Amino acid sequence: MELDGFSPKQLRAMTWWMPRSPDRDCEAIVCDGAVRSGKTLSMGLGFFLWAMCRFDGRQFGLCGKTMGSLRRNVLQELTPWLEMLGMQVTERYSEHLLRVRFAGRENRFYVFGGRDESAAGLIQGITFAGILMDEVVLMPRSFVEQACARCSVAGSRLWFNCNPEGPQHWFYREWIKGARRKKCLHLHFTMEDNPSLTPEIRRRYRRLYSGVFYRRFVLGLWTAAEGRVYDFFDTAKAPPVPEGPWEQWYISCDYGTVNPASFGLWGRKGGVWYRTEEFYFDSRREGRQMTDAEYAQALRELAGQRRIEEVIVDPSAAGFLGVLRREGWNVRKADNDVLAGIRRTADALKSGKIVICDRCTDCLREMELYVWDTKAGHDRVKKEHDHAMDDMRYFVTGVLGTDGGGFAARSVARTGY
Repeated sequence: MELDGFSPKQLRAMTWWMPRSPDRDCEAIVCDGAVRSGKTLSMGLGFFLWAMCRFDGRQFGLCGKTMGSLRRNVLQELTPWLEMLGMQVTERYSEHLLRVRFAGRENRFYVFGGRDESAAGLIQGITFAGILMDEVVLMPRSFVEQACARCSVAGSRLWFNCNPEGPQHWFYREWIKGARRKKCLHLHFTMEDNPSLTPEIRRRYRRLYSGVFYRRFVLGLWTAAEGRVYDFFDTAKAPPVPEGPWEQWYISCDYGTVNPASFGLWGRKGGVWYRTEEFYFDSRREGRQMTDAEYAQALRELAGQRRIEEVIVDPSAAGFLGVLRREGWNVRKADNDVLAGIRRTADALKSGKIVICDRCTDCLREMELYVWDTKAGHDRVKKEHDHAMDDMRYFVTGVLGTDGGGFAARSVARTGY
C-alpha cells in the first residue's frame, strides 16, 4: 500500500500500529500541535487502515465535540481518501453510522458528539474495538473516560488529536505528561509537518494569530492564557462608519438588569461586518434598572428603519426573548460557549471579517479591559468588562458561524410597529 506525499511524522501517525513499527506496542496515540499541521488527516487515515486491516465485524467510535463538527472537520476530507484506498464507505445519517468494507472485511463506525456532561450517557453499554476522538480537549472528561472504558475488545487502541489548551488542562496532565505510563505514543505537529501547506499559507496563519492564540495554534504550545484577551487589537485605529449602501443588518444583545446590558448593530458591506452603533446601559452607573419593555424600546431605536435579519440574544434572557418575539422580531438564542466563541471572534477580528467602528465607545473601552483570569486554574476570562464582549461573541458565533462563512438566518420581515 503506497502512501505518497506525506511527511515522516504523518506517516508515523498512520503506521504506528504496524508489525514492523517501533511504536507497535503502544496502546494509544495523541497527535497535538499547530493548526493546519496535517495531524487530523494522517491520524484519521491511520485509524481506518488499522481498523480495517486488524478487525472484521467490529464496532468503532468516532467522536467530535458535535457530530456536525466531526463530519465537517474529519469525515468530509477523509472519506475521499478512504475510497481512493479501495474502501467502500456507506453513511447512514439517521443511525449516525458508517459501514466500511475493505479487503473482504466490514466494520461499523458510530458517530458521537461529546459537547457536554450529558454526552457520557450516550456511549454507555457499547463495546468498541477502538475509538478516535477529534479535538479531545473540547470534550468533558466524563465523556472521554467513558469512551475509553468502552474499548474492551482484545487489541483495541485509542486515537486522540487536539490543538493545545492551557498546561493545567486535565488531558495534558493525564495523556501527554503521562504518555509513557499510559503506553501512549505522543506526536507533536507543527505546520512544517504538513507538506501540502505552501510557505505563503504558513505565513498567513502566522499573521492571523497573536498572543496566546499564536502560541497555541501556530507554535502548538500548551501555554497559559494571560493578559488582554484580544491583545492584538488597537482601539486607536477604529475607523469611522463607512458610507452605504449596506447589504444586511443584525443586532446582538447581552442582557443585564443589575449588570450592564449591551446591544450591537452590525451591518454588512463588501463582505465585511461593521459594528456601526451600539446601546449600552449600566444600571449601577445610572442609578436605576430598565424593564424589558424599555430595553425593547432601546432596541427599536437602535434598529431605526433598517431591516434587521435577526436579533441574537443572550440565552439566559428568557423574559426579554419573549418580549421581542411578541413584538415580531426574528430572534435566536445565542451560542454561549465562551472559549470557542473567543477563538472565533479573535479570528474574525484579526482577519478583518468584523470591524469595530469608532462610535462604539463602550465596545472599544471593554476591548482594553477584557482579560484572562490567571487565578482560575483553567482557561477563563474575568467576569468584568465583558458585556459588549459577550454580544460581539454572540454575533460572531451566530452569524459568521463555525466556518466563518455563510449565514445561519433567513430574512424575516418584522411586524408589530
